[in-house]
Amino acid sequence: MSSVLPPVPSARTLWFTGLSGAGKTTLAQGLLARLHELGRPALVLDGDQMRQGLNRDLGFAREDRKENARRLAEVAKLLNAAGVTAIVAIISPYAEDRAMARQIVGVPFTEVHLDASIQVCAARDVKGLYARAMAGDLPGFTGVSAPYEPPSQPDLVLHTGGDSIEACVAKLADFLGL
Repeated sequence: MSSVLPPVPSARTLWFTGLSGAGKTTLAQGLLARLHELGRPALVLDGDQMRQGLNRDLGFAREDRKENARRLAEVAKLLNAAGVTAIVAIISPYAEDRAMARQIVGVPFTEVHLDASIQVCAARDVKGLYARAMAGDLPGFTGVSAPYEPPSQPDLVLHTGGDSIEACVAKLADFLGL
């Protein structure tokens, strides 16, 4: 019996994109726990949390969304260089911004589309954001009054609208070879 551990694969960036309520944060935390159980260094960069700190000067206009994605990609790149897997949980509604993030981070970058319908996301919405957006009280809300461009060729699609978080974490772990 060998006491040598298998080599730890290179750090990577996992870019979770999907509508508000699609399960990005929940899935990111589930994957983080799995990676930590395996002794793999990882960190979640959650869009909502980042907007309370590093990106608190940004709003939700098109250019602000682009800058939000750019900053998170730069942080992910730094984490990867330090051997830490970055799990980025951000709506990032524009394909152009996700392509920019991929270019900044470099390889390995994995775009994961969390696919859930607006109806499912609205039903999960504990903050009432969808109801406010549909009533016209929250302009520029992604998927309601602002666009969401689903990835045309994501590296992985997880159907969070129908599959459980556990099933999605398992699919993601299989995809990553964990």
